[in-house]
Amino acid sequence: MAGRHPVGVGVAALVAFALVLLVLQWMAHHLLLLAALLAVGAAAGVVVQRARVRTRQRELDARTAGLRHIGPFLAMTPKAFEHALADLCRRDGCTAVTVVGGSGDLAADVLATTPTGQRILIQAKRYGPRTFVGSRDVQTVNGTYRDIHRCDLAAVVTTSSFTKAAAEFCGRVGIRTVDRRALALWADGRGKPPWA
Repeated sequence: MAGRHPVGVGVAALVAFALVLLVLQWMAHHLLLLAALLAVGAAAGVVVQRARVRTRQRELDARTAGLRHIGPFLAMTPKAFEHALADLCRRDGCTAVTVVGGSGDLAADVLATTPTGQRILIQAKRYGPRTFVGSRDVQTVNGTYRDIHRCDLAAVVTTSSFTKAAAEFCGRVGIRTVDRRALALWADGRGKPPWA
């Protein structure tokens, strides 16, 4: 097996060096052109990003437009209800909104960062009018929202109502309760979101 010839390696290195010099010389002479190309590229990136933001906002507006009264919430599956609450959070300025509900969710269906920078956990209870959120439900939320989910606030949102004991417990520990009426007001924009 023959090794590389030292002259061939030297020629290749000289050619590579010459090419690098030519590119650098071209760049030095065309600095304004390069700056203009970079500026055009950056502007195009901004335009594309703004278009994406507008598209996402239109999609969000379309999804939340149908949530102006309690009826649509009552017809949803529990998973669709969680996603609808996440959309309301986004509509009202929350960021880092994620739907995490499901088995093993440890009482978290929606996690979000409020417009004031606090992390909130929302437990969604899409119940019929005769099924109430009870003490056990809200105690589970109280046991996980700070230590497990690292949240500052917790809210339980339902299409129904709360038992007296559950409402009193939430009042004592600071969990926000959003019953059917408060949900309807939040959804149509006349009421406060759970973090306000």
